[in-house]
Amino acid sequence: MTVNDVDRAHDGPTATVTVVYHSVHGHTRVLAEHLAEGARRVPGARVHLAEIRAEDVNAGRWHDAEVMALLGRSDAIVLGSPTLMGSVSAVFKAFMEAAFTPFTTQAWKDKLAGGFTMSASQSGDKLTVLEQLAVFAAQMGMQWIGVGDMPGNNWSGGSRDDVNRLGSWLGLMSQSHADQGPEHAGSRGDLITAQRYGERIARLTQRWVNALPYDTPRMTEHEARDLSASLRGTFDAPAALTGA
Repeated sequence: MTVNDVDRAHDGPTATVTVVYHSVHGHTRVLAEHLAEGARRVPGARVHLAEIRAEDVNAGRWHDAEVMALLGRSDAIVLGSPTLMGSVSAVFKAFMEAAFTPFTTQAWKDKLAGGFTMSASQSGDKLTVLEQLAVFAAQMGMQWIGVGDMPGNNWSGGSRDDVNRLGSWLGLMSQSHADQGPEHAGSRGDLITAQRYGERIARLTQRWVNALPYDTPRMTEHEARDLSASLRGTFDAPAALTGA
């Protein structure tokens, strides 16, 4: 198994967020790392990265007791898979089917959930994957959190580096070129959106678990465009997040 802990020291209320994902060539992993980086910005957020690996699938059945135990004690679970042939990957689907055990006892009921996906094509039918993840979370009795950012790159002054440049709200979408490695995963806008989504999930988890006050951040369409414009050329990925 592969589980990375990125806890942030904090003496106050805590909330545990686990980003569980499968990555074939490393692109989806980069997205997961940025999402976790955003989540750990929230004081008291205990953030974990758990990778679903092909070698843990035997005769079509996935098994990793340590990952399942981690998910069982998590307050929020963020699900990530590449979009392959219009679906989650076969490896991630095996993980989802292995969740039948906690499903039978509603062990994950009322945990918070979110989702993200990556593909080479601009569309690639990524919405199908997010719908699969959201339905899975609903069957597990979980509460889904979508992306809260306004759409970017939908007007003449837009850019590939805009926040939420693919205009996805059900979950996080990202796109990487098929002929480039994970060091080029996503765009600046995609990675910033991942961080913002991770922070949103962690903040809402703190509110959900610890009943902390929460002020909903809102912005108009013009304010969203100003945000994207202000971020262009200013984003540098943390060194720990640029690897494959």
